Amino acid sequence: MTRVFSGIKPTGHLTLGNYLGAMRRWVTVDQHRADALFCVVDLHALTVDHDPARVRRLSRQGATLLLAAGLDPQRCTVFVQSHVDEHARLSYLLECVATDGEMRRMIQYKEKSRREQERGGSVRLSLLTYPALMAADILAYRTDEVPVGEDQTQHVELARDLAVRFNQRYGHTFTVPRAIRPEVAARVMNLQDPVSKMGKSEDSGPGIVYLLDEPDVVRKKVMRAVTDSGQDVVYDRRERPGLANLLEILAACRGEEPERLSGEYGSYGALKKDTAEAVVEVLRPLQERHRELCADPGYLEGVLRAGAERASGMARPTVDAAYRAIGLLPA
Repeated sequence: MTRVFSGIKPTGHLTLGNYLGAMRRWVTVDQHRADALFCVVDLHALTVDHDPARVRRLSRQGATLLLAAGLDPQRCTVFVQSHVDEHARLSYLLECVATDGEMRRMIQYKEKSRREQERGGSVRLSLLTYPALMAADILAYRTDEVPVGEDQTQHVELARDLAVRFNQRYGHTFTVPRAIRPEVAARVMNLQDPVSKMGKSEDSGPGIVYLLDEPDVVRKKVMRAVTDSGQDVVYDRRERPGLANLLEILAACRGEEPERLSGEYGSYGALKKDTAEAVVEVLRPLQERHRELCADPGYLEGVLRAGAERASGMARPTVDAAYRAIGLLPA
């Protein structure tokens, strides 16, 4: 069976973009068709300045939302990265295979380090080396497919390169993964800046719909969304990005095509109202299930404990084999 790995980073509250762009497919498709692992990659949250209590809180919230969205621990493996030692064990080996140039060419490192320097802050070494940890996340499980957005494709390519290089130098150890770009995934943009992705790392903002936003908050944010000049409702991502974003969100919520929906509206106001209500209805069952799970914290702890045990049992043989292959004495 095909093995799939994907994860969420607890650096901010999960958004509508996370749900429509990735989580919904994990629930409806990936956990049914594959041997799937879904991970809260909390070690990645340590690459920048952070509040330890907030990382713990967001890690717990992220895992709860994965279950609330519909991931079934009987069908897939849900766990927290730091609970499985094999990730950190393998990461160092891959740092010994990667090159400095490869790490410095990573687009996210360039962008994040530039922002840190502009703020007068220092850049942590882990920000440079974390792609090796990301590769370890993938390679430890002999992953076949990694569902990713366009901004993460470069990291999967690095994992492929490191797997091939390790296999050539030390003997076949890793499966070479491939990135997949699911066609059904929606790309949700910021409601106030429709040329930028709706990202979770921002602390707040009227352009970001969070999965736990109250219905009235969702409505207010959507109704205040930036649109474009003109009166007619047409779908044109290049020339009318604000309008296109609303149509794409509505289409994703309804399971329809944005081009067809554009012909149903004669005003921006009507489109915004319907989009707001569609988002509220999509989030309603997730929020209800989240409240139920929060009332029973022992259930989440049990799921994560069992998931970590299962994940560790899957990863350990591969990581142990990598240790032997690279020249380390067995313990």
